[in-house]
Amino acid sequence: MSDWDAELEDEEAGAVIRTVARQLKLWREAAGLTQAEFGTLIGYGEELVSSVERRRRIPRPEYLDAADEALGASGKISAMRTDLEEVRYPKKVRDVKRLEAEAVVISSYNNSVVDGLLQTRDYARAVLGSRRPPFTVDELERQVAARLARQEIINPASAEPLFSFVLCESTLRRLIGGKMVMRGQLERLLEAGKLPNIDLQVLPLGSEENSGLDGLFRLLKLKDGTNVGLSEAPLVSRVLCNPKETTALDMRYGIIRAQALTPRNSLALIEKVLGET
Repeated sequence: MSDWDAELEDEEAGAVIRTVARQLKLWREAAGLTQAEFGTLIGYGEELVSSVERRRRIPRPEYLDAADEALGASGKISAMRTDLEEVRYPKKVRDVKRLEAEAVVISSYNNSVVDGLLQTRDYARAVLGSRRPPFTVDELERQVAARLARQEIINPASAEPLFSFVLCESTLRRLIGGKMVMRGQLERLLEAGKLPNIDLQVLPLGSEENSGLDGLFRLLKLKDGTNVGLSEAPLVSRVLCNPKETTALDMRYGIIRAQALTPRNSLALIEKVLGET
């Protein structure tokens, strides 16, 4: 699936796509244009115009801009870009992104790969490309774009949210994507670890104590004071809101942080691994 294709089983996306498609069709018909004439006018084929109006394809921003200009809509059609921007990404990503936008503190432990909020494009592509069964080429690029879009929340100029990342040392030494990709990822971690609202720690492989053996998880403290946990396993993602569960995650994360190296020593270790890679 490419970012042109509509996920018909996604109710939220479907509602937005239906509204946009209906408006585009109404504007075209009001101008007295057939689909073929309209396609010629905006530089697209009749088949694509038909697919957009039948809600089988999501119009890209440039399509909307061309339609707006051709139909003299004075920005009314182009304004629908905002509505479509989010639904181009998978529902799971949209849901996580919304939660992250409500968070004042985001904590993450990962013993498998670097957290998605810190991944470079090449590293993200290598991680997502390792999936089995594999994504199609178009779907892989869509997943990568969605992951990178979530990173917009990391704004060095803002005091919120605060980020705390603990990575197992294995994530630094696992050559996902090859040496050059991994070098770029390690350099990205060094940059991120120096940002004022990010604490980055590494849990050494040589540590005799490791309370993160159960696997990766994330904990978000929201603006309203509630905690939300995110837990992932193969084919299963869980959102945890029960206070008993989120309290257990909070306790576990605190212990893991205490077992990890300090942020300063963690950056020193990342620099060491970079020199060895």
